[in-house]
Amino acid sequence: MSAPVLAASGGSFLVSPDVGLMIWTLVVFVLSMYVLSKVAFPRIQAALDKRQQAIEDAIDTAERTRTEADKLLAEYRERLHEARQQADDIVARARKTAENNESEALADAKRKREEMMAQTRRDIEQETRRAIQEIRNEVADLTVLATEKVTRKSLTGADQKRLVEEALSELDFAALSGDRSGD
Repeated sequence: MSAPVLAASGGSFLVSPDVGLMIWTLVVFVLSMYVLSKVAFPRIQAALDKRQQAIEDAIDTAERTRTEADKLLAEYRERLHEARQQADDIVARARKTAENNESEALADAKRKREEMMAQTRRDIEQETRRAIQEIRNEVADLTVLATEKVTRKSLTGADQKRLVEEALSELDFAALSGDRSGD
């Protein structure tokens, strides 16, 4: 046989298979499938199931983690909001306290100033009365001395009193005390 004849006869059984070859191919396929179904397929299925379970567990874990993270984020946001609210309240209270302290300090300073002014007025009035009394006493003494010199005699107590009264009534003590209603 020549090479082209061998090639033609060797390759033809695959192109036009015979019934016996098909049966043996079918038997080998069924046996292979049976062996694979008993040995390999359960292991493959177990590996696939295990992989599927691992993926489902990972998805469940991721969902739980995401849910927990969302809860924590919401809690942190709430705490942050509360902290900001507390900070705003503290600032508002501090402002109010500062304003109250300022108004109290102003009121206290005004009250002290009024007290000092009133005390100063009382002191001035007291000094004015004392000065007027000293002037009256001085005028009375001078009047008695002047009268004694003019009359060259000593006056009795009643005469001294009468002369002092007359001299004092002639003086304008209102002008001395600063009461100038006529100006």
